[in-house]
Amino acid sequence: MCGISAYIGYREAYPIVVNGLKRLEYRGYDSAGLVIYDGKKMQLSKTKGKVSDLELITDKEEGRKKGNIGMGHTRWATHGVPNDINSHPHFSQSGDLVIVHNGIIENYDTIRKELITRGYVFESDTDTEVLINLIEEVKLNEGCKLGKAVQLALTSVVGAYAIAVFDKTKPDELVVARLGSPIAIGVGKEKKEFFIASDASPFVEYTKNAIYLEDEEMAIIKIGKKVKVRKIHDDSIVDPIIQKLQMSLEQIEKGGYDHFMLKEIHEQPKAITDTFRGRMLAKENMIKMSSIEDNLDKFLNADRIIIVACGTSWHAGLVAEYLIEDMARIPVEVEYASEFRYRNPIITDKDIVIAISQSGETADTLAAIKLAKSKGAFVYGVCNVVGSSIARETHTGAYTHAGPEIGVASTKAFTTQITVLTLIALKLGQANKSLSDEVFENYIQKMELIPKQVEKLLEIDEHVKSIAAVYKDATNCLYLGRGFNFPVALEGALKLKEISYIHAEGYPAAEMKHGPIALIDENMPIFVIATNKGHYEKVVSNIQEIKARSGKIIAVVTEGDTQVRDIADHVIEIPDTEDALTPLLTTIPFQLLSYHIAVMLNKNVDQPRNLAKSVTVE
Repeated sequence: MCGISAYIGYREAYPIVVNGLKRLEYRGYDSAGLVIYDGKKMQLSKTKGKVSDLELITDKEEGRKKGNIGMGHTRWATHGVPNDINSHPHFSQSGDLVIVHNGIIENYDTIRKELITRGYVFESDTDTEVLINLIEEVKLNEGCKLGKAVQLALTSVVGAYAIAVFDKTKPDELVVARLGSPIAIGVGKEKKEFFIASDASPFVEYTKNAIYLEDEEMAIIKIGKKVKVRKIHDDSIVDPIIQKLQMSLEQIEKGGYDHFMLKEIHEQPKAITDTFRGRMLAKENMIKMSSIEDNLDKFLNADRIIIVACGTSWHAGLVAEYLIEDMARIPVEVEYASEFRYRNPIITDKDIVIAISQSGETADTLAAIKLAKSKGAFVYGVCNVVGSSIARETHTGAYTHAGPEIGVASTKAFTTQITVLTLIALKLGQANKSLSDEVFENYIQKMELIPKQVEKLLEIDEHVKSIAAVYKDATNCLYLGRGFNFPVALEGALKLKEISYIHAEGYPAAEMKHGPIALIDENMPIFVIATNKGHYEKVVSNIQEIKARSGKIIAVVTEGDTQVRDIADHVIEIPDTEDALTPLLTTIPFQLLSYHIAVMLNKNVDQPRNLAKSVTVE
């Protein structure tokens, strides 16, 4: 989950590398470091903390910044605590080789012990220092060039990695490789410069041409030459595909907002619209999704659909379970990808697996996909990043069109995932006749209103902020919902935990009296989704039970509600829509609430402690 940023070319490397690291801090921010080669020696700077802490060091000595080759790293700690020594980059024992690494080398301890017997001494606790010394040992023993040494060394390691390696005795090249962790190569004009990064955001303003390495591929990058890509295990040559980037620099900047998270919350009307543009044709009452249409028989004849995901994407999958079973009458199971991959699941060629991931690089979800494919299942991907590993690994799928999401706490990714999954449920329900034409057309018309309704909801920001001020000092919170909105309760609790560090739990409202009710007193805020559809009367009864025990009730209700308003301490109104579509609206107040509480508590909203955006390690 670390971030890699590197450059080789004719420009000064330092500003490119350090600005790239800033854009990659969503991947980790326990420590940061970089190395710049000035043609004679490698200037190393690294520190515990954020990229801004690294800049304080480099600003003291301009000589650290001079050179046309550089590699940087922002770390999410795995092996070794976050400190200066464990920060990347790491040198080999001779000082000739240097590496930055995202991932985990699982057999590092065995390799380390063997290298110690050969006279190697280690300064850090990291698996990365072990890897760079292994590469050096292979290079010396085999008398080979850097590229071959990297290839041979990687055949001996177990785990996941994206690496960039530089050898000061070969100052015209960089070697990169990947297995399980993403790496992108930006190709400059006339191949006079190259950019290497964990995603394309660090170099989007310099080039729109990018190569994404596949698993078990490595590349040798030389100025003025075509990028040479080979398979690591059999040394076969790969003809790399240069893709055109879709993102713009404007998309990855804050655009006047105080935080990326707030910007991304406010981008949801556009993101939802972009996600159903070209797929949902409201005037024709039609949904066009070639990825479903081309595989319709597989979906309609499936024994079941299994959804695999992690975190917020898992919550979107839970919403999809309600949607697909309700609209299409196809059995659905929702699994944590991290459990699915290890519990020896029963999968057949009559199953469809839907894998959901914002980044398209989530390690556990990728492993679940590979397991499902090995058992003969048809695998459908839902992700946000074009060209990502999950997009390439699945049989087919649909992109959300959320645009880059930089804030670690996911917002627009969640609503765009639900948008895609709703379209799939509607398409399948229409195809197997479990939805009448009248009901189907009503859903289409109501879906078209959602972006404007989200815009309207965002206008109540000050009202939500005032509620946040009342409960910012709470130590525990409950979130309750039923039916389609039970997963939204889980997501609301997760958002609060992620960025404010307040303990919160989500429950089905009816489960409250099976345990959590014991926690309720006058100091306990309970956030209840009580829209006027579905199980409204049952939820009102649950609210009465809370009120009888002096709990503080913050209710999300449909516009015009009076019954809950008379009971609740605070009310947040959402526009009226169909019950199945309410998750697209009810989640917005909870996002705003979490954001404002975190800001009031002076927390780092975009970079909450211990978290990273894309979980590319187990």
